[in-house]
Amino acid sequence: MDMKKRTFTKEEKLRIIKEASENGIQATLDRYGIYKASYYSWKRKYEQMGEEGFQHGMTPAHLKRIRELEKENMMLKQLLAEKELESKLKGDLLKKRYALEKRKTL
Repeated sequence: MDMKKRTFTKEEKLRIIKEASENGIQATLDRYGIYKASYYSWKRKYEQMGEEGFQHGMTPAHLKRIRELEKENMMLKQLLAEKELESKLKGDLLKKRYALEKRKTL
């Protein structure tokens, strides 16, 4: 039984996992020539991390850190937008104030 190393795309892995749950694991693995260890590794990654788990070198710790950074990034963007809005409103208020003072002096 000479099996050549073959790489599967994310879509192929997802399809194989789905097919194995519908048609039986052993029949599906035999059909595609996949070892059980590979299948269970894919399944575990998918269950733990979703589709991101199929990216090269992705671990639950990496995924957790990425999600933390994305959340922090969104918070910083929101804070920056609030500061820009605050600055614009202050500028508009100062313009109105000086316009009123100018009218009073004329």
